[in-house]
Amino acid sequence: MPYINFSDDDLYRANTADLVSFLQSHGEQVKKVGSTYKYIYTDGSGTHDSVTIHGGKWYDHKNQRGGYAVKFLQEFLGFSFQDSVIELLGGHCSTQIVHSVPREPPEPVAKPFELPEANSDMRRVFAYLTKQRFILPDIISHFAHEHKIYEDSKYHNVVFVGTDENGDPKQASVRSTLSFGKTFRITVANSDTKYTFSHFGNDEKLFVFEAPIDMLSFITLYQKDWQQHSYIAMNGVYESAALKALESHSNLRQVCLCTDNDEGGIEAAERLRDILAEKGYTEIFRLAPQQKDWNEQLKQRYGAEYLPAVPHERKELYLRSVSKLNEMKINPNRIANDLIVAYNSADRIRLAEFSVAASEHFLKICGEEFPLEKMKNRLAAEYKCYQDKGSISVKLGKLQNSMTIGLEQLRKSSQTAAELKITARKLYDIADFALRLSTEETLVQRAEQKETSEEALSDEPFQMAMS
Repeated sequence: MPYINFSDDDLYRANTADLVSFLQSHGEQVKKVGSTYKYIYTDGSGTHDSVTIHGGKWYDHKNQRGGYAVKFLQEFLGFSFQDSVIELLGGHCSTQIVHSVPREPPEPVAKPFELPEANSDMRRVFAYLTKQRFILPDIISHFAHEHKIYEDSKYHNVVFVGTDENGDPKQASVRSTLSFGKTFRITVANSDTKYTFSHFGNDEKLFVFEAPIDMLSFITLYQKDWQQHSYIAMNGVYESAALKALESHSNLRQVCLCTDNDEGGIEAAERLRDILAEKGYTEIFRLAPQQKDWNEQLKQRYGAEYLPAVPHERKELYLRSVSKLNEMKINPNRIANDLIVAYNSADRIRLAEFSVAASEHFLKICGEEFPLEKMKNRLAAEYKCYQDKGSISVKLGKLQNSMTIGLEQLRKSSQTAAELKITARKLYDIADFALRLSTEETLVQRAEQKETSEEALSDEPFQMAMS
């Protein structure tokens, strides 16, 4: 195809095209998540959903890169630059030269995994890790001698290498060593993410981290007998690396989840715990850093500026609501009617208190003592913040549905002990959904208040200028 000199208007329209609609029309898989979409794709390491799309913009969270629609077609669908623009414009551009292209994108050529070329020394990387990240030199040297840490020759970035069971490199992540300006982290193309930066000892403990620097920081903080334990860095929150490590090392029995102490890390720990439990692992523990992550905690130890932990606001609100639930007396003959009254009051906390009390009542009939404090502990223990997604309307719909099911169960006569336990569970579910809805309403209210405050602050200079 001859070169086409696209106009600025053509390029703008192509880059701002509705990328989701384009992908759907071409048979690609996308999934709506909130106000954005996720692009679902499969490569040699499995199926991934790390790419988010909004309009013509996209971002790959796994590889820490993004851009607009034209670049997306080049990166993920194998189109040339010219073909990308023409496809996104539907063949309608201002230039006179428009050549048709096949509707089916060409198959991308699979390239083998290759490590970045190593520098002759690693002075910059060593200085970065010791002086800026405060990691002990002996620990860096250990991994350098195993060829798992080195400095690339082109940009002098630090490269963290993941190897397979035979010690062959299969994955690598690259991080800039700049002390100023924009920093970055990427995963080397065609990496097999089942294999990540790691160390395997002889005992039964596996410590799981989000990133290599977190892992090295933890070892620096807790040096005693560190080589006896096993450690992996997932380069994000991808469970495939943890599962592969456990499958490949039969000595590993205890899993300690050391993800970041922020919203993403807290959700990742809960999700990983559930995935591992489903696989039959029972000794799973959470060890959270006191600050945002383990390197921030290490910085604090050395008196450097650090980022504090970031509480999971939604989870904190839910648990606080649970802790404040009060005992409520119920009339056993009016449970269904009173439940409707509580629901219609729009007081979510009152509804939760009534539902918990009613659930407790039916369990007591079955001979099970489940006082309020025990119910509250159960609600707190069973809550999973990574599963608590959706808007107010979505959560209201779930509450309405649970009310319908609960009322149907209450209207059944002559219930057996097993049926009474089901009724108790359905009432418990109403309480849970009421608390989730209350939490979401509070979060939305806070966001609106914050937005109003920010707008008021932004208007102040204008008002001062006019006065």
